[in-house]
Amino acid sequence: MMARSRRLSIRRGKRLAILNGFGITLGDGVIGLSALLAARSAGVFENRNPVLVRKPLFGRRLVNELYLAARPLAETVWFPYRAALPRPFEERIDIREFAFDPAFRGIAMIDFFLAHLGADPAAIPAPARRNLWLARALRPRRPRTLPPHYVLVCPRAAMALRNMPASFHAKVLENLLALQSLPIITQGQPPFPHPRLHYCPAVASLAELAALVSGAQLIVSTDTAMAHLADAWSVPTLAFFVTHRPEWRVRDYPFCRAIHLPARLPPAIEFARDAADLAIAGAAWFSPGRDLAWLARVLSDAVRAVPKPPAA
Repeated sequence: MMARSRRLSIRRGKRLAILNGFGITLGDGVIGLSALLAARSAGVFENRNPVLVRKPLFGRRLVNELYLAARPLAETVWFPYRAALPRPFEERIDIREFAFDPAFRGIAMIDFFLAHLGADPAAIPAPARRNLWLARALRPRRPRTLPPHYVLVCPRAAMALRNMPASFHAKVLENLLALQSLPIITQGQPPFPHPRLHYCPAVASLAELAALVSGAQLIVSTDTAMAHLADAWSVPTLAFFVTHRPEWRVRDYPFCRAIHLPARLPPAIEFARDAADLAIAGAAWFSPGRDLAWLARVLSDAVRAVPKPPAA
């Protein structure tokens, strides 16, 4: 399904507000800001800088820091909008509650955002649809505790429906320990002790998260923001998708290999309706074979494709 662009008539001198774009999660924000930059570069706004008008997200520190990092690319103001600020908005693009928009289902997220911003997604070249701007806008802050080279495993998502099951996570770690010699950092609780296995609790800032991602030799992740951050620094990534087709999320990421494990749920479902949905999504991870022998082959291919780190 192709996203249709909305033709905007933005006269010179008029101010354009983008209402609550682009959602409340880190991954959606990264993709939305990439779409905004691509639309600007394509001349959609006639060299006028649109303003993101957003609600403050209490408790979502990393998302707020993302929009601060993007300030050179896109001005952000926060609700309630104060009339004392210079000149009212005369044009508006409303992207509020986009997760419930039927047009959001079944297409690449960046195409949805591009179309709503007035751009023709097909006219935007693939490199311009990547998240490379983030590596230029954000300087990673590397904690001293990080090893120089490592594999990063990301089993948890913003939505529980896409979380990697504990037993699957354990098998990923077991295989990675056997397949390669680097330390492994996991964002999930390690299910067993090992001298090369390290637990990474929540990071203190987006700059620390950027360091965690950019310093990895390989990332193994569920469908979460980490796959989008990995594209910013061109980190080889193996990503698993159970609720969405991979091309709806990582189509334009040349360093990401996607594995589709389709759950028997409504296509592109965003939120679990009940415990049964969570159980169905969890079962999808084992659909190619409950013994997970296939997983060893997939991880082996991913490890072999990673360039060896330089000698210390």
